[in-house]
Amino acid sequence: MAEESLVQEYGEETLVKEIPPKAADLSKWYTAACWKAELFDYTPVRGSIALRPYGYALWENLQRQMDDRFKATGHVNAYFPLFIPESLLMREAAHVEGFAPEVAWVTHGGNEKLTERLAVRPTSEVIIGVMYARWVQSYRDLPILINCWNNVVRWEKATRPFLRTMEFLWQEGHTAHASHEESTEEVARMLEVYREVAEDVCAMPVVTGEKSASERFAGALHTFSIEALMPDGKALQAGTSHDLGQNFARAYDIQFVDKDQQVKHAWTTSWGVSWRMLGGLIMMHGDDRGLRLPPALAPYQVVIVPIPKKGSDEPVTAAARQVRDRLAKAGVRVRLDDRDEHKPGWKFSEWEMRGVPLRIEIGARDLEQNQVTAVRRDCDKGDAGAKTGLTLENLEAGVRELLNAVQRGLHEQARADLDRHRFEAHTRDEFFDLLRRQAGLVRIPWCDDAACEAEIKVQTSATTRNQVPLEEGAGPASCVACGSPAKTRAYFARSY
Repeated sequence: MAEESLVQEYGEETLVKEIPPKAADLSKWYTAACWKAELFDYTPVRGSIALRPYGYALWENLQRQMDDRFKATGHVNAYFPLFIPESLLMREAAHVEGFAPEVAWVTHGGNEKLTERLAVRPTSEVIIGVMYARWVQSYRDLPILINCWNNVVRWEKATRPFLRTMEFLWQEGHTAHASHEESTEEVARMLEVYREVAEDVCAMPVVTGEKSASERFAGALHTFSIEALMPDGKALQAGTSHDLGQNFARAYDIQFVDKDQQVKHAWTTSWGVSWRMLGGLIMMHGDDRGLRLPPALAPYQVVIVPIPKKGSDEPVTAAARQVRDRLAKAGVRVRLDDRDEHKPGWKFSEWEMRGVPLRIEIGARDLEQNQVTAVRRDCDKGDAGAKTGLTLENLEAGVRELLNAVQRGLHEQARADLDRHRFEAHTRDEFFDLLRRQAGLVRIPWCDDAACEAEIKVQTSATTRNQVPLEEGAGPASCVACGSPAKTRAYFARSY
């Protein structure tokens, strides 16, 4: 939805004060909330967005949280080319088939037609495979543990800011190992990193498990993912970790001499998270007032709004600056809003819309009581604990305690919502009814058969999200959808 249509539909004045009700139309709410909070803007290129400073700060904070964890697990950062020769892309047939509809091609350099088309990077397994083949000669060269921060292009037909765009920012990890045991451990390790970031940083509860064959990354042996549930009952894939086996190593000649002087192919993995995770947490946590950002990611964790007294605003402003300086020194990301062209109430609404976790109000009465008033963004107005006084003596510790409470509060609310919309279906009719109503994540004993999966999609528009093993000792089970012997338990849902 472009800026003009937002203004046209909701009115110029409404844009400053309100956003569309979230429950009435989640899609319109999401786009308006992101745009009004100045996370992004539209560009002349369909499906591509400009990431504004506030949105980029949010991405930077997520990037920092993930990068620290990658480095703690032994990974280093590198960069690889944006362009991939067509002949290289064609070496891995399953990979090409999976990505062909989404690849953007460069056919000309200046005014000259290229002798070979160049693919604009949809993902980097191919070009990295070529480079690893050069770098790996001996078992001593393994493992290679590399992460990349870059942009990729996928020619999407239906786009939505952050959730699905033609060009997006992400990280993609690529590792090579001497054994399948090592690469399997890597896949599980990075899936756990993603789960931790989603739960502990984004306050976004997720379900983890393995993808079905039809949902698997093109060219992989196994794909595992974290799946979040959005307020409309649709699932959002927020991160994936792939066991590539030796498929890419064989296609791109990644070979090494082992300890017994035998030539073997390496075992490789890849894993990635994009700014789609930001879209997920925005959609999950936001309310009718706008964004609600977890303190671990918010560009500003605290905004300070002075409430001056007519004729004597200097003491209040001076106190607000002192509070800002103290919090900044304590490592809090803080913003002092001392603009005089807007009244305090207007500022309250603006920073609520932008999702700042904690607002500190300072007025003359607060100064008389040697305190400030703190307001939590995760609470509804009037909720117990939504507004509290903090003594200046205990300022830093009090703010930290409240930020931790906001982080917990957002996660607890989201966890409760997930639990309310996660179901076990025991009959075919119950299963299909839940999916058609878009009730949420529905788990069943499942046969893991492609024909059954396709029929479920035709009947309900739902797909498998993740599979988890059948419980030990549960005894034989039949697939709820078709009656065949069950091989696994699977979550189904409609998805973004």
